Amino acid sequence: MDTVTLKKKLSAYISDGGYLKNVSDDALYEVLIAWENWTGNSKDFYRSLGFSQRQMASLIGKAKKLKRNGHFGDSEFKVLKIEGAGTASEQSQGKPCSAAELVWANGQLIRFSDISNLIDFLKKSA
Repeated sequence: MDTVTLKKKLSAYISDGGYLKNVSDDALYEVLIAWENWTGNSKDFYRSLGFSQRQMASLIGKAKKLKRNGHFGDSEFKVLKIEGAGTASEQSQGKPCSAAELVWANGQLIRFSDISNLIDFLKKSA
């Protein structure tokens, strides 16, 4: 997510005293994702959002705790059915394997029955 967009979302949670209060779980998740994907200096991250290190450290800590407790649902598995694609046993009869596997950084494994499905998935997830 773009830090400008995230800054605008977080500005909705600023109290009259200038503190971030009652930040929603969705906003915490977006902060955590932005933090994990940030490649630069941590001070630059805080500065790009317009908040102090203390404010952001508190939010990131809450978000990490929620993630550890499974609140964000990263571990949920959803089966996707693709029309026109047979099962693995149907495809393996007399044909070479054309499946692809993608392993995410957190260890999740996604299998694709066709390379074109993998390419479509990568385009949509980018």
